[in-house]
Amino acid sequence: MKAVIMAGGEGTRLRPLTSNQPKPMLPMVNLPMMEHVVNLLRQHGFEDIVVTVAFMANAIRTYFGDGSEFGVRMVYATEETPLGTAGSVRNARAELDERFLVISGDVLTDIDLSAVVRHHEERGALATLALKAVENPLEFGIVITRDDGSIERFLEKPTWGQVFSDTINTGIYVLEPDIFDFIPEGRPVDFSGETFPAVLEAGRLLGGFISEGYWEDVGTIDAYLRSHQDILDGRVQVDIAGFQLRPGVWLGKGAEVDPSAVIDGPAVIGDNTVVGPGAHLGSYCTLGRNLKVGDNAIVERSVVHDNAYLGPGVRIEGSVLGRGADLRPGARCEEGVVLGESCFVGAHAELRSGVKVYPFKTVEAGAIVNSSIVWESRGARSLFGRDGVAGLANVDISPELAVRLSMAWASTLEKGSTVTVSRDTSRAARVLKRAIMVGCNAAGVNVDDLEAATVPVTRFQVRTSRSLGGVTVRLDPADPQTVVVRFFDENGVDLDESTQRKIERLYYREDFRRVAARDIGDIGFPPRALEYYTAALIESVDLSRARDAGLKLVLDYSFGTASFVMPNLLAKLDAEVLVVNPYANTASVVGFDRDAAAARVAELVRASGAHLGAVVDAGGEHVTVVDDQGHVLSDDEALLVLVTLVTEDRPAKRVALPVAVSRAAEEICRRAGTEIVWTKLSAAHLMEVASQPDVVLAASQAGGFIFPGILPAFDAAATLVHLLGLLTGSGRSLSELVAALPKVHIAHQAVHTPWERTGMVMRTLVERFHGRDVVLVDGIKVVDEDGWVLVIPDPEEPMTHVWAEAPTEGQAGVRVQELAVLLRQLLR
Repeated sequence: MKAVIMAGGEGTRLRPLTSNQPKPMLPMVNLPMMEHVVNLLRQHGFEDIVVTVAFMANAIRTYFGDGSEFGVRMVYATEETPLGTAGSVRNARAELDERFLVISGDVLTDIDLSAVVRHHEERGALATLALKAVENPLEFGIVITRDDGSIERFLEKPTWGQVFSDTINTGIYVLEPDIFDFIPEGRPVDFSGETFPAVLEAGRLLGGFISEGYWEDVGTIDAYLRSHQDILDGRVQVDIAGFQLRPGVWLGKGAEVDPSAVIDGPAVIGDNTVVGPGAHLGSYCTLGRNLKVGDNAIVERSVVHDNAYLGPGVRIEGSVLGRGADLRPGARCEEGVVLGESCFVGAHAELRSGVKVYPFKTVEAGAIVNSSIVWESRGARSLFGRDGVAGLANVDISPELAVRLSMAWASTLEKGSTVTVSRDTSRAARVLKRAIMVGCNAAGVNVDDLEAATVPVTRFQVRTSRSLGGVTVRLDPADPQTVVVRFFDENGVDLDESTQRKIERLYYREDFRRVAARDIGDIGFPPRALEYYTAALIESVDLSRARDAGLKLVLDYSFGTASFVMPNLLAKLDAEVLVVNPYANTASVVGFDRDAAAARVAELVRASGAHLGAVVDAGGEHVTVVDDQGHVLSDDEALLVLVTLVTEDRPAKRVALPVAVSRAAEEICRRAGTEIVWTKLSAAHLMEVASQPDVVLAASQAGGFIFPGILPAFDAAATLVHLLGLLTGSGRSLSELVAALPKVHIAHQAVHTPWERTGMVMRTLVERFHGRDVVLVDGIKVVDEDGWVLVIPDPEEPMTHVWAEAPTEGQAGVRVQELAVLLRQLLR
């Protein structure tokens, strides 16, 4: 008698475990579920097996082959399109010309198949169904039988009001070949939904056999864990590979358990698995083959598939870890966590209860993950990066995340307060901004919506209105697939790190304020925000000489929201302006190349005899300057020019500069008698220092300039206006200023540094450079007579940056290389 194993299921409810393997191949005490089914069939004398396959069929064929290794003969019938349970069996009709048994390849059971066959033969039925009494039949098809055991009717997925029986259909059938008369060809057909009701309607005998054996559908993660517990408790009879070290504890071939390790049991430890010193395996642990369980790791009520690595101090509770999972020291998985194949979890990361991480994803060291990582590219160790919260649009940064994030932020503000929001012109930013507004309103915070606006206009509106904060959503200029959500405080500057950490804590705990319906926030649209900003900017600069100079300018707006601001501003200058890309267009922003745009502006400057050219970035914050000779200024040259002009105009004030700025800036300030306030490289710290008294200029090394008189934040429009005012006031051309600048030679390298080694590296460097002239504003800066070296850990990536300045480019490169070699030696 032949048997049919239905093995075409995808197991969608078991994802991510079944994301890249068919459900029948999912390990059950280290053997595929279908192998247990094959063993059961062989035990009851079924040696000719037909396997119906569909989803990832090759995985099943490759493992089982012709079945000879398992003591049976196997052939396969492939479904090219889904055919349903009955349709898949009909697809194998050529192999089934006599009575046969049908069973699912993705169940756990020890039902007496021989008894089912005997019952079928005794009754002479067309079909006999193995039935099982269960406590909760709602998830299954109920079968109602008569007193003689024949089936009266079926109820698929009933409600409690329809539950007239607790016997369910197990999907195990004994069938006569005549059953194919009731299975139409060429379309999906299910046994319970169509074939068996048709048999009853035709008056043919349909038998039911109530089995006392074990049966579990294994359709969910909970059922998967429960099935393992039932096996270890001996409630179901299946083969467990290995020998019993003691009752309830199985040890595979080549497995090693350190004498100091504790195994509570019941537990299964697979072949060649190593359990390290001090490790603790609690109850109901199933460890696959070729695992490494590190020192003092704790595993409780969990299933870990083959080839996984559990680092020292890892803690796993009630979780399932897929094949090749890699958990670094101190990582933790709480109850209900599921990791797909080859997931990486960094040191001391925490995956909170119920989180699912899909295959090949990375969770960064120290990250706290409280929502599943499905489409996201990674689980970050912190929400906030250099510029805010960034990630792939609609993948890492989804509308769901935006709502939760904005609720966490709004929960730090008083109920009934107001915030300002804006975006760029992209549809991704529009969607996410709306989600942010929803989250703010739900937390009882009102929203002033600027719609599409530049970042400086948004900051200015926050600073000069009733708003207690602001947020803007924009595409990342460096990666058009990435979106950045940036938050501002009541002064319009980036949130400080302590506030960012507070928001992160609320986000990860989901500790949001949810107000009553009457307290839900409102949405407003502030009038004339752009006009107020323009007026304030013009009032902050003396433009009398600029208006009299008859300036000719070439400007590129980069297809961004700067095109909303610049026309109003330029109207106040009485300048002749040639504008390139003068309108907002998201598709053009996505493909925009700043260097190519600057080269094009340079050509137009030379051709038109313009006094100055500039490329304003799409967000209105950064600017690339072109002098009157058509030379595109580097960011370092633009910084030195503005430091020169500002210190000449206001020598008794202060200038804020990052610690990585060239010594040439120090020399310019020294000659003018201007004090430098050193800052970290982060934009947030630069803005914080720019807010201090007497600071008249703050500059980054990426074309971002701050003139605190108008706004303590990067502002391309303010930079242009001040540059024109100072330039015309100095009586020199921009090319003359550039020609007088000293040459700058700064080299840079990045050295990969694991997160857990960063502290050691920096401590060692501080000790090594003790007694030298060291600046510890940001990282470690060692100053020499003719230059400096600077070492700073990257805040987002596991690497350390090394910069060096020297009198020549070659010397700078040598200094960087020497320190980079030292770092690599420390990391060995």
